[in-house]
Amino acid sequence: MVAYVARRLIQTMLILIGISFVTFVLLYLVPADPARQIAGRSATAATVENIRQQLGLNLPFHEQYLRYLGGLLNGDLGRSYLQKTEVSTLIASRLPASLLLMAGAIFCELLFGLTMGVVAALNRGSRIDETLMVASFVGVSAPQFVIGILLLYIFAVQLGWFPIGGYGTFAHLVLPSLTLGFLGAGWYSRMMRSSLIEVLRQDYVRTARAAGIARARVLLGHALPNAILPIIAMIGIDIGLFMSGIVVVESVFGWPGIGQLAWQAIQRVDIPIIMGVTLVSACAIVLGNLIADLITPLIDPRIRLR
Repeated sequence: MVAYVARRLIQTMLILIGISFVTFVLLYLVPADPARQIAGRSATAATVENIRQQLGLNLPFHEQYLRYLGGLLNGDLGRSYLQKTEVSTLIASRLPASLLLMAGAIFCELLFGLTMGVVAALNRGSRIDETLMVASFVGVSAPQFVIGILLLYIFAVQLGWFPIGGYGTFAHLVLPSLTLGFLGAGWYSRMMRSSLIEVLRQDYVRTARAAGIARARVLLGHALPNAILPIIAMIGIDIGLFMSGIVVVESVFGWPGIGQLAWQAIQRVDIPIIMGVTLVSACAIVLGNLIADLITPLIDPRIRLR
């Protein structure tokens, strides 16, 4: 276990360095000029050039990247061009909101998705199965901003059950979590249904039923632990996706997460923030998959980490 985790952490470092290089190249090729963005439209050429020299933007590409990589290896994500604040400080200030939204969204998609998938699998071919699968298809296909606006209109404007937007209380969390969870629930329900149907066909399940074991016990003790294994891998990916924030949902609900920070930075060509959010998101995805891989053997002892 220790050796496996050590190997994965080394792989994580190499992946992050690779992502930092690719992202840096793409941002370097962007035609927008950060120095001009900072100086403003009315600034003189001399002022713009002075800012470019202060930020090191006049250096060759390899020098800029090595300079950034050196700071990154020392735990320095850089300093925002426009906000004049350390990127790590800005990300840390948005982190609680992103973690809260991530937890709420994963809870909603698992609650609705797994329930729908299990019910559909146990009623395969029935009207219930068809209705739930149609609902999951709608959830997967519907744009998130449309779902968000509909939830806001119904539950915030018309019924007044929840606030229209903002952050700070449990009531503020419900609608954004449902919006994100609605999409995830569609994927989870379809995967859970397929996985559970396949498991229910296995010989050991039929043997357990033939031995007179109660259906609920067979389902909970034998079928579900095996059917849920693909779901765990998806949760690991979702941890990274939700951790980075969903820009559309955060914009609709005014949620102050990392995704909103990244969108503001993109509009202003604030490269250090874009780089910092990209690396934090990549790290979250890798660590989420690592956690999923470590949990899987606890559910199915036949699986060994190598």
